[in-house]
Amino acid sequence: MSCNPHRKDEMSVHLYKKKISSPKHCYTACPKSNSESERQGRFSWRGTLRRSLVGSSKPPEGISDYHPLLRDIRAMICGGMGVQLLPSLPYASFVFGDSLVDAGNNDYLFTLSKADSPPYGIDFAPSGGRPTGRFTNGRTISDIIGQAMGETSFPPPYLAPNTSSNILSSGINYASGSSGILDETGSLFIGRVPLRQQINYFEETRGFMVRMVGENAAAKFLKTAIFSVTSGSNDILNYLEPSIPFLGKEKVAPAVLQDMMVSNLTLHLKHLHQLGARKFIVVGIGPLGCIPYVRALMLVENGKCSSVADRLIQGYNMKLSRKINQLNQEMGPETIFVFANSHQIVIEIIKNYRQYGFENVNDPCCGGSFPPFLCFRGPDAGSSSVLCKDRSKFVFWDAYHPTEATNIIIAKRLLDGDASAAYPVNVRRLYEYTS
Repeated sequence: MSCNPHRKDEMSVHLYKKKISSPKHCYTACPKSNSESERQGRFSWRGTLRRSLVGSSKPPEGISDYHPLLRDIRAMICGGMGVQLLPSLPYASFVFGDSLVDAGNNDYLFTLSKADSPPYGIDFAPSGGRPTGRFTNGRTISDIIGQAMGETSFPPPYLAPNTSSNILSSGINYASGSSGILDETGSLFIGRVPLRQQINYFEETRGFMVRMVGENAAAKFLKTAIFSVTSGSNDILNYLEPSIPFLGKEKVAPAVLQDMMVSNLTLHLKHLHQLGARKFIVVGIGPLGCIPYVRALMLVENGKCSSVADRLIQGYNMKLSRKINQLNQEMGPETIFVFANSHQIVIEIIKNYRQYGFENVNDPCCGGSFPPFLCFRGPDAGSSSVLCKDRSKFVFWDAYHPTEATNIIIAKRLLDGDASAAYPVNVRRLYEYTS
């Protein structure tokens, strides 16, 4: 039975009383002016702060020289003192998680977990089909949701050296392939950014924003932004793989692992809340027992999924959904956590794949014939992975990740679905939510 925490209780009654309306999108940190730049939400750097940035190569005290937002700091300055910092766009997104939503951060790490070579990105139109570091053939779920809600650019990867502070109009992507909720997860791949460090990076970003526009304007901006967290799959995969030492000792009991993951994730969510986040999408773990890698690893025949993996994931998702209910009760009307039930959505796709237009639910579109089904393009056909002819007909892109076609269905269900997909409100209503 799939995780379905969506009962009518005091928590849901409390949340449905919260105000849903169109948010105010632009704020100003400067006195009102008739200038066009300030009417569009631009900000002025005054006095010492401006001189420290324009007249000196040294950043203000307390801002790291390495911080990606400072790499092209001079490029931000437009019209003399105007800076496009807070959004004229409807919404901004801050994305945390693993390879399901990584937009290219791992390209800047020494890691075995990368998607920086063809045919990854073959259907990603903005890059002309070139790899961007996304672990799929096209857009991720967070990309698709952002576009549907009016975002005209994707949140860029935090670690990209050309990232500059105009990205604050659309947000930032901190996600890192092979990372997990637990710090140790993904160590076999060497480089990755654990969820804890991703949030530390956001704390640096927030500090930068405060220095630029002040505490009040930064807080107002973050209050309307969307914070999505898609993490936990690699913690489960590492636990399932017998060849990988977990936490440097014998495996803990499944229930202990679930509790460790939920408690650590809760701490990370509360940290984000302390930093100003108010609108959260917390994504549950999908049916990993059905992905090609796990099915091959556990010798599961076509058309079936690993029951061992599914029980572990179902237990975790149930505990996480209860914790989300608790956080919604505790945090007050300004804050809302949405539990995204990706397990339920993907199971529906797998069971009814032909109704969704798919023809293959068992094999990866790109990969070999044995785990780990490496997806790559070599110098000739003999050294390349097998690539399916029609990517829109496959549920899975590689052995671990869905195709863009699958991501589109998942995103649509999260945006406009009922409580079985997202709870206590769907993602579209979360975007529109104001306290």
